[in-house]
Amino acid sequence: MIVPSIDLMGGRAVQLEGGEALRIDAGDPRPLAADFSRVGEIAVIDLDAARGEGDNRRLVEELVSAYPCRVGGGIRDYETAVRLLDAGARKIILGTAAEPDLLSRLPRDRVIAALDARDGEVVVEGWRTPTGASVADRIRELAPYVGGFLVTTVEREGRMAGADLAGAAEIVRIARECREDLRVTWAGGVTTAGEVAELDRLGADAQVGMALYSGKLSLAEAFTAPLASDRPDGLWPVVVCDEEGLALGLVWGDRESVAESLKRGRGVYRSRTRGLWEKGASSGNTQDLVRIEVDCDRDALRYVVRQNGGGFCHLGTRTCFGPDRGLGALDRTIRSRQESSPPGSYTHRLFTEPGLLAAKIREEAAELAETEGPVRAAEEAADLLYFALVKLRAEGASLAEVERILDRRALKVVRRPGNAKPAFQEEGGTRWTGIH
Repeated sequence: MIVPSIDLMGGRAVQLEGGEALRIDAGDPRPLAADFSRVGEIAVIDLDAARGEGDNRRLVEELVSAYPCRVGGGIRDYETAVRLLDAGARKIILGTAAEPDLLSRLPRDRVIAALDARDGEVVVEGWRTPTGASVADRIRELAPYVGGFLVTTVEREGRMAGADLAGAAEIVRIARECREDLRVTWAGGVTTAGEVAELDRLGADAQVGMALYSGKLSLAEAFTAPLASDRPDGLWPVVVCDEEGLALGLVWGDRESVAESLKRGRGVYRSRTRGLWEKGASSGNTQDLVRIEVDCDRDALRYVVRQNGGGFCHLGTRTCFGPDRGLGALDRTIRSRQESSPPGSYTHRLFTEPGLLAAKIREEAAELAETEGPVRAAEEAADLLYFALVKLRAEGASLAEVERILDRRALKVVRRPGNAKPAFQEEGGTRWTGIH
């Protein structure tokens, strides 16, 4: 699949030709990251840090906390690597620092080794210094320590000269000989949708920069290039879900509907009878597009959306599969009651009496801590979750935001000790010093 690239210099997104000459200054990278993230991971490369000419540290950490990113540029030690991973980077990209001593200390599946190659030989120091090592040799050396490789053909980088597909095929073959799960990302010269599709067929992702920024290749063209359909009309089934993973319905899509979805930032689909349609255009039940995902066979899509209004189904319900349920349903009910509950109702009291809400959270937390048995534990947890969701809504937060934070925390390498605060450590005369 495609990996859009954002190269940073002086806080701006840029594109260089041959790693040197500035060709495009795309300005603020944040809107680009928002757009690119709708199709998957983004490659964020800090060129200033890579060159030893300062860094874009704060900007990089802002981007990785908000969007799915793999990050490279100037990562030369364990501390920097871990800091970026703990900030939320899905993966880190290591160049000259990619050596066994460092790599063995990092989570293998989240490390990509960058191999910049000229005529098959690895080059370093801004692509100026040959190392005498071949790309194949470095892959064999580093395969036990990394989750994948980023191979850049420097003679083609930024020139839109076409990807070296034969070279990519050979590198993928070598990587798979070392380990079947190694993933190769290919960069340098990728220009057309056909090249993206062919790289995907070979088993490699395509990292694309200049072609996207120049308009030679659109994000939608690149994203849909590897997709296939066994239907005579060429349509793809599209499962539409909310951010909590609840399936809202099943619709159909094609290249035009995907392109319009990415352009508008909305749920746009293909009706087999009515043609192209945007969800909510007439009803007001619109969808904000979060991301589009592809299944493993490249023949079905999942749209993750924020559903607005009354719901997805034409019958006026949130889903086409029956009643809304679960924590997401409870969160939406609480939001509705926050907006419309009558004075004197219990929910109204919780929103208007913060002292009462705080007391109920403490009460339910204490009861959960003290309860025994699976049934009672589940009941007490349900009570606590209800009041916690009310607190979230009272503070302007949501369940989806909690889930995003939990996902980010799951990526952390450095863990807190987990000890309780002193005020909560005394229990029955026993002082708690850790998690029990």
